Amino acid sequence: MIGADGFGNRGHPRRVAPQDAGRADFGRGFELRAGKIKINAFAQQNARFFGLSAAKKYGGIYVPPHIAVIHQYMRERMAGCGQMILGSDSHTRYGALGTMAVGEGGGELVKQLLRDTYDVKYPEVVAVYLDGAPKPGTGPQDIALAIIRAVFKNGYVKNKVMEFVGPGVASMTTDYRNGVDVMTTETTCLTSIWTTDEDTRAYLEKHGRKEAYRRLAPGETAYYDGCVYVDLSTVKPMIALPFHPSNAYEIDELKANLTDILGEAEGEAQKISGGKAEFTLLDKVKDGELWVQQAVIAGCAGGTYSNLMEAAQALKGRSCGCDRFSLAVYPSSQPVFADLVKKGAVSAFMEAGAIVRTAFCGPCFGAGDTPCNNGLSIRHTTRNFPNREGSKPGNGQMAAVALMDARSIAATAARGGRLTSAWEMDGWDQVPEYEYDDSSYRNRVYSGFGEGEESLELVYGPNIKDWPDMSPLAEHILLKVCSRIMDPVTTTDELIPSGETSSYRSNPLGLAEFTLSRRDPEYVARAKAADKVERARRAEGAQGEFALEPALENVFNCIRQLTGSEQAEADTVEFGSMIYAVKPGDGSAREQAASCQRVIGGLANICKEYATKRYRSNVINWGMIPFQMEAEPEFEVGDYIYVPGIRKALDGDLKDITAYVIKGGIEASAATDACMKEIRLYIGDMTAEEREIVKAGCLINYNRNRQKG
Repeated sequence: MIGADGFGNRGHPRRVAPQDAGRADFGRGFELRAGKIKINAFAQQNARFFGLSAAKKYGGIYVPPHIAVIHQYMRERMAGCGQMILGSDSHTRYGALGTMAVGEGGGELVKQLLRDTYDVKYPEVVAVYLDGAPKPGTGPQDIALAIIRAVFKNGYVKNKVMEFVGPGVASMTTDYRNGVDVMTTETTCLTSIWTTDEDTRAYLEKHGRKEAYRRLAPGETAYYDGCVYVDLSTVKPMIALPFHPSNAYEIDELKANLTDILGEAEGEAQKISGGKAEFTLLDKVKDGELWVQQAVIAGCAGGTYSNLMEAAQALKGRSCGCDRFSLAVYPSSQPVFADLVKKGAVSAFMEAGAIVRTAFCGPCFGAGDTPCNNGLSIRHTTRNFPNREGSKPGNGQMAAVALMDARSIAATAARGGRLTSAWEMDGWDQVPEYEYDDSSYRNRVYSGFGEGEESLELVYGPNIKDWPDMSPLAEHILLKVCSRIMDPVTTTDELIPSGETSSYRSNPLGLAEFTLSRRDPEYVARAKAADKVERARRAEGAQGEFALEPALENVFNCIRQLTGSEQAEADTVEFGSMIYAVKPGDGSAREQAASCQRVIGGLANICKEYATKRYRSNVINWGMIPFQMEAEPEFEVGDYIYVPGIRKALDGDLKDITAYVIKGGIEASAATDACMKEIRLYIGDMTAEEREIVKAGCLINYNRNRQKG
């Protein structure tokens, strides 16, 4: 299924020809985010027409831009009890509807389109035991932020399944549960699943899918690998300060310690900006109160019916003011929007001075409603990572986002931007029953599942390009260190920015120009220089290679001294770039975080640990080697790492791989012990298929090889 903001897959898709899988995107149209294109009107229409043509050709469903945030569409039309859904967006979470939904990169979805299996190591399961009931004014974002604060930094649920159980589940409507569930992505868990009940049944029946209901509950005796206990009645309105959802505080706690807490956030901003932009928070404190400049309620987390209805009721008869503060509201789907109109909620927003927009993920990733320079935006969206709101520190522009629930945002808006907890207002929990009408879907969504016409042509545009050729892995590899990032965590937004790059997502080489642009702007030039050398090796042999990078002759002299002639010739060693990061891959499932490295010559990542399974899977599917090392890196940008016998190592147990660091400034006459240092690498568990994908050079090559075989 192709959506305006992501991808949903019910596990039994229309067959796609292997030669087409992975063309121009994994695959350009299977993971098309047409609603995120913003380069110009032509690019928007090209993307939309391409997505529609792919749905017609291969037998899919196409949800046009602004009809629905794709996750809301999946809740309303697809998710059901006992199902599994694999999606290409990290916030693919439908556990509150009894669906085990996992966000993965597009490569994993291509495997499903080709009717392969989804392979994952059997995950541990952690019970999230909910007790009590949320107090009026406490919203789903508050519950979610409290849980994220408790489990993210200690990695308690990383790559595990969160199973929501306990009497507290019944205290929340399914719409409310959806708002908690979608945020489990920010804990780094693999997926989540909830106990289902009569409210789940009622939700599915309201959406015309009563047959999708099944009672799901733990057995009389259930064993878990861990437990998180949450007394819902004790959760207060929360705020997650920049620059991560886990940086969460009770609003009352923040207000009581403004100087200390905001000072810490300012210090983090200075690290992120690298001195290229100024961002301050303490100057936003006046008379002991924190004032914000912008608010947004949007997307799969904030734009749900109950969130917006309660926010509208809080603002009815009040004003957001006509000063610097602004509020924008994005309903999560046209059916939600339509019912808000019928019930007067949209009028209440508009009369208060809020701007009401259509369904769009934009504010969640930096496209639309970018805050003012040095501004603080409070948002009921999913993430507040650095620069995700649209900042460009390299250009001297920086803002930041704090996450809050829609109820506290409405309370803040009612006071013109003065930070206010929902508990400081009355009148919550008076939400009228939602009335679902799917007319907008029936009249606009293209539904051609299982009815593809493969004779049809895909509709291309000038910014939709095929993938460049990628070579299979050689017997030995030589890596040039092109970036070394020692931050505790490196997000996918730092690996490849969102927002302004969206219009290049179907242009692999164009998008690759932005790789690490916000974190290491020199990386692309270094990686492309290494790639140019490798291409010369393939075309001209060692003579052309050494001419482009004379230091390589010295490097190979060192290799000869150590290993002998059998591994010494340049034409037997593949040369490429490498990134070291302590813990890369927190955040989005976008495979471009890995593919952008690969298409400009990336051969490997080295890290202490991968922040998420989905990023590591992307590295593998794009033919890069997911190395890890326990020791601190004793190499710098410009150094080389030689890994002999890598193909043979991929056939082994992966636990101990010998490699050698060769300093970038060595002389040709340097002694072996001076120019080479042995290091130990390892690779985590890989399936047999994953090993073959890396050896083939990428998933595209692997599938082509299978077709030929």
